[in-house]
Amino acid sequence: MTRLPGPRFLNTILLGGDTDGKLDAAAAAGFAQVELWREDVESSSVADVRATLTRTGLQLTDVQVLLDFDGASAATREGKRAEALSLLALAHDMGAGTVLVPACTATDYVPDRVTDDLRWLCARAAERGLRIAYEGMAWSRLHSTLPSTWQQIEQVGAPNLDIVVDAFHLFAAGRTADDLRHVPVERIALVQLSDVLTQPLPGQVTTQARHHRCLPGDGLWPLETLIDALAAMGYSGPIGLEVFNDALKARDPHAVAREAMAALEAVLTR
Repeated sequence: MTRLPGPRFLNTILLGGDTDGKLDAAAAAGFAQVELWREDVESSSVADVRATLTRTGLQLTDVQVLLDFDGASAATREGKRAEALSLLALAHDMGAGTVLVPACTATDYVPDRVTDDLRWLCARAAERGLRIAYEGMAWSRLHSTLPSTWQQIEQVGAPNLDIVVDAFHLFAAGRTADDLRHVPVERIALVQLSDVLTQPLPGQVTTQARHHRCLPGDGLWPLETLIDALAAMGYSGPIGLEVFNDALKARDPHAVAREAMAALEAVLTR
């Protein structure tokens, strides 16, 4: 029996081919939701993607991604706000409820602006009925861990700002599931799982993250410790796969999606 009952999702970054084919493959493999990229829509159209979602019955976990927004420098701040409004509008048009926003990775970020920027973003999202899922990545400048990311969310104080739990960024940074202990379960927007064949070395984390993750259970990370912690908290939200892997992306998307679902269910039922 699975320890986590929430809807299963697949991030489309795992699959090759066109958007329609990716969504068909995810649905055929049994996924209930997908994480959709802006590029998935731009390579097709809002109307066509929405039609495929309706036909397949897939829901949207989130639309992504707004990079390097919080604490953007004076030179980029207005451009980032325009980009944010565009992505929020796209998410609304797609019928999504959540937009994923990683913590800033830019070298010229301004720490003192992070809270104000996130409050502005949450207000604009609320106007459209959207939630912001905030993700501290292993190479984010200010918030690269779950405790730090959660402290930032508390400081912002917006009810539509929740946290992303990503196994890659947790374990790549040498952290453990203990990082969840102060995060309220109802404020976890979604959980992303992946694995690695070798522990990322300093200076290689971003390359491994973007090209060489593997399916859960195929690697060396103690994913069961994260799953056990989430189960103990009573987490029932979306849980799925965000696996950047060049070799898998080059294969038949239907076969890869089936393997992905089998790997996800195997790790959740151990």
